[in-house]
Amino acid sequence: MSRIGKKVIPIPQGVEVKVSPSNEVTAKGSKGALSAKIDADMKIIIENNEIRIERPTDQKRHKSLHGLSQVLIANMVEGVSKGFVKQMELVGVGYKADAKNGVLELNLGYSHTIFFALPDEVSVETLSEKGKNPIITLKSIDKHLIGHVAAKIRSFRKPEPYKGKGIKFVGETLRRKAGKSAGKGK
Repeated sequence: MSRIGKKVIPIPQGVEVKVSPSNEVTAKGSKGALSAKIDADMKIIIENNEIRIERPTDQKRHKSLHGLSQVLIANMVEGVSKGFVKQMELVGVGYKADAKNGVLELNLGYSHTIFFALPDEVSVETLSEKGKNPIITLKSIDKHLIGHVAAKIRSFRKPEPYKGKGIKFVGETLRRKAGKSAGKGK
């Protein structure tokens, strides 16, 4: 049995989950609503404010879909009740971030400014304090979308291994390299 697939998903107070006959799961909560199409072979059971997913056989395909379905539904329930937050830090001299009307404006040491239009489902805040690195905070109810947007922003200037300059997640530890050693006498 899949360890992830057999986990029961508790439905928090104020969240409503419905399953259509075509296995479309819809979750509505205080933050918004999400829906996802789950494979028709998976059986979704809602009882006693809990969601269970059962698979028909022990085929490899059904085993992998079992865990996937559980995680997708659990992320939807958590997203509509609490939401997801990702924080990114800009490390480098002169690196700046500013957010206006759903557009993120980034100065990352290039000769030009990067303008990145965010999807409507993702909200952004920027924080710049004197003496500290600028921080970008992304918020959304969709875990997949917020991860995709964060990865795209990070791709504009990935952290380099020598000085650590670039865009990194808050709390992320980077593998650093030593660099060249000073003159080796002859």
